[in-house]
Amino acid sequence: MLDLRPGCECCDKDLPPESGGAWICSFECTFCTDCATRVLSGRCPNCGGELVARPRRPAGKLANNPPSTKRVFNPACAEAHN
Repeated sequence: MLDLRPGCECCDKDLPPESGGAWICSFECTFCTDCATRVLSGRCPNCGGELVARPRRPAGKLANNPPSTKRVFNPACAEAHN
């Protein structure tokens, strides 16, 4: 099951589970739309994999399958890609 991480790894923007602006790689590294498209050009800085839109979990499933609360933030991500 997807972690649905709560924030962008590059800029730390909040990405709640219902957000349509979250992008992930196959390892579930998570980025906001701005970082995924403008900063990273659709490639994960960690694995080099493709970033795709993160699916949204139906609201009725969140109670028994909550999103992750673990934030991953790497401020060097944006700096390395400027």
